[in-house]
Amino acid sequence: MMMVCVLDGSFLKIKTNGVTVEELMPNGKRWAPYKLWQADLYICERCGYEVVAGFGQRPIAEHYQADYPQLVERHQPFVRAK
Repeated sequence: MMMVCVLDGSFLKIKTNGVTVEELMPNGKRWAPYKLWQADLYICERCGYEVVAGFGQRPIAEHYQADYPQLVERHQPFVRAK
């Protein structure tokens, strides 16, 4: 998968493989934990723009699992996505 920075037209490069993303879900007026994913962090080396893409087919964990809090602590999410 090739990605291009819309700010300056450069191809994005892999910065880090295997970052953890915690997907959040709406819960009334708040956002609650939902799923943990592994993905890759890309960067534009010219302007510094970053994007997370290349998610796995299945999440690492889901909120209803008893060990979800421990998995969040162990994987230390890079970003939480709403």
